[in-house]
Amino acid sequence: MSAMSSTEQPTGRRWRASLFIVTAVIALPILVIFASLLLPFSTAWQHLFETVLTDYVTNSLILMIGVGFGTLLLGVSAAWLTGMCDFPGRKILSWAFLLPMAMPAYIIAYTYTGILDFSGPIQNSLRGIFDWQYGDYYFPQVRSLSGAICMLSLVLYPYVYMLVRVAFIEQSTAVLEASRNLGKRPWETLFQVAIPMARPAIVAGVSLALMETLADYGTVAYFGVNAFTTGIFRTWYGLGDLTTAAQLCAFLMLFVFALILAERWSRQRLRFHHDSAQKKMARMQLKGWRAILALSIGILIVSLGFIIPAGQLALWAATRIQENLNANFLSLLFNSFALASLASLCCLIIAIFLAYTKRVFNSRIELGAVGVASLGYAVPGTVIAVGVLIPVAWLDNQIDFLSKAWFNYPTGLLLSGTIGILVFAYVIRFLSVALNTVDSGLTAIKPSIDESARSLGATPVRVLSRVHLPILRTSLLTALLLVFVEVLKELPTTLILRPFNFNTLAVRTYELASDERLIDAALPALAIVIIGLLPVLLITKSILNERSTNE
Repeated sequence: MSAMSSTEQPTGRRWRASLFIVTAVIALPILVIFASLLLPFSTAWQHLFETVLTDYVTNSLILMIGVGFGTLLLGVSAAWLTGMCDFPGRKILSWAFLLPMAMPAYIIAYTYTGILDFSGPIQNSLRGIFDWQYGDYYFPQVRSLSGAICMLSLVLYPYVYMLVRVAFIEQSTAVLEASRNLGKRPWETLFQVAIPMARPAIVAGVSLALMETLADYGTVAYFGVNAFTTGIFRTWYGLGDLTTAAQLCAFLMLFVFALILAERWSRQRLRFHHDSAQKKMARMQLKGWRAILALSIGILIVSLGFIIPAGQLALWAATRIQENLNANFLSLLFNSFALASLASLCCLIIAIFLAYTKRVFNSRIELGAVGVASLGYAVPGTVIAVGVLIPVAWLDNQIDFLSKAWFNYPTGLLLSGTIGILVFAYVIRFLSVALNTVDSGLTAIKPSIDESARSLGATPVRVLSRVHLPILRTSLLTALLLVFVEVLKELPTTLILRPFNFNTLAVRTYELASDERLIDAALPALAIVIIGLLPVLLITKSILNERSTNE
């Protein structure tokens, strides 16, 4: 379907032109970030280099190494238990392991701080039971680099779990059974056979988790960790140097692109272990103390990642429900829902256009343009916000200058700090979420359906509106929901670009937690978590459905 009839050529040219314009606009903030490296480095760089730049690089690398190891350990363990073993409670754990995806990292950080701090219930209980005073005992400091690693690992391991579990289930039964027949014990089979065969899936999952780690701001800022995202905020707000902040963003992007390359490479090799003719393989039956141990490990992981923090949030929220469930909270809900609805609708419209353009033309140029437009999800929200702000501020200044020169009337800031710019940043950040969902739905529709409609004289636009969109209803609703929840949880982009005195659930949670008002922050945080459960249910249904032969 890459060729159009002669009567459709003008439409095809306009379609391609629209594609390239959309791609250029979406890629503009990232191009601006890298273009900032061509500008002279200011004196602020000397200050950063002499003081905190080494900390930014070192701490970011330590975060990546620590979270990579943590998500690898938790994700692979969970995948092995539910994918290759059988014990009471396995089916419940297979979806419960996904629950931490509903818990943003900054929220779990606030919650565990309240639980584990000196004034928290655990240390209070210890002092009461043993009659200890301050300094009489050692307790790990949650507000630390190691604490940030733990928090991020607890909520990001599902990225590894999802991919590796599927990889384990689809591995060649002949190889695994041969390992068992040769006398290999289960752990030897895991480390010597299963994990090496699942290596591409592991690399892909860990890469996705590390991208989220680099994008995190709320956790590292609250824990006082000097990382790239906190450095970008401080350079901008503290030093007032947007150019230097953009240059810091460019260096952060080097880490991100390295992860993108690793993730793309691993995805290309995800099929090498697949055996289309595989037969049913019996899971390892765990009984007695082994079954109890497996169930206990699973419950511990789910409890630490979701049940304990969610339960604590619910307890805090219940203590002040009458005080906090007021007009201000309803305003936060309205702002968050309106913003997320608008952004998700814009993402969906653009995703439909890009995915269908890819289907109609299907040439390298169009595929490349769509690929560039979908890179935003790998880019940290802080980077996108700075990349959006620079050209928008320049455009505002030019409009103001021309208005003063021609009409002697200052316009001020027309675009900066508006809902439109914030939605634009969300579209760049989360377009790929909608695009992947819509594209998957379109891929499932046979090309013969398009050809039949086109042979009857229908134009591509008519085929899309009359044939594809009705078929894609489920995919479209899924894309809307996924983007909606992502926007609802997004913190750094909203903090930087939101209009003055405009708050969302995420921003208000951050503000209250930063003021150490953790109990007051519980209600908006709990609302985010509850809404975040919706895509988890979708993922549980669509991604973790095992083939009946393996159940």
